[in-house]
Amino acid sequence: MSLPSASSARSASAGLHACKVSVAFAGLRALTQVDLCLPPASIVGLIGPNGAGKTTMVNVLTGFQPPTEGEVRLDGQAMIGVSAVGFRRGGIARTFQGGRLFRDLSVLDNLEASGIGLGQSRSASRAEALQVLNWMGLGGLAGKPAVALPYTDERRIAIARAVMGRPRYLLLDEPAAGMSEHEASELRELIMRLVQELGCGVLLIEHNLSMVLTTCSHVVVLDSGEVIASASPQAVHSSERVRHAYMGTATETVQ
Repeated sequence: MSLPSASSARSASAGLHACKVSVAFAGLRALTQVDLCLPPASIVGLIGPNGAGKTTMVNVLTGFQPPTEGEVRLDGQAMIGVSAVGFRRGGIARTFQGGRLFRDLSVLDNLEASGIGLGQSRSASRAEALQVLNWMGLGGLAGKPAVALPYTDERRIAIARAVMGRPRYLLLDEPAAGMSEHEASELRELIMRLVQELGCGVLLIEHNLSMVLTTCSHVVVLDSGEVIASASPQAVHSSERVRHAYMGTATETVQ
């Protein structure tokens, strides 16, 4: 069963944009003049060492953190003063590093709660939740309590919950953390399906460099809150500056 594709504008202004975004906490800059564009139906990578500002960037792009300077634009419209709920209802969804499922609820109820939060009726939300789970091949987990899920299944259900409401843009924060190579490969296939079948733009924030470099059409690299590269995966992979800041002395090869 396929899910209907989300509609999105295809004008020159289409996309989720961070425009000269800076964020300061008590005088300390977490982000400085960051530009980032996530076009519709594309996969963009966001990488960088620990503390580079990646999660702060995700928080800004999803309304959890207002920028100190600059703005976020959704299909050309400035999202000034919009709450995180407003971002979500506007078609921007995300996952969190820790999953953040409602552990006392079943898998189905977790997805249903997301739909209800988006304004759906309970029956419509339950119907979509079952459809999403089946589309992802997770229908057999519907009745399981979230607390009983293995770690990798918890990550998958977090993505399924984010897919509720057919978001136009989906930001995945470390989705492959703790996954084996085979599990990460399956996740890569799922991300490709999100783009190809749902028309969703995906921002992939990952430490798995091989996954990023083989999945994304464009990669943005942060270091100390600043963009040090915004280029093709091939250019990022060969950049000495990126290697020094992000990879250190480690070597990563693209399979």
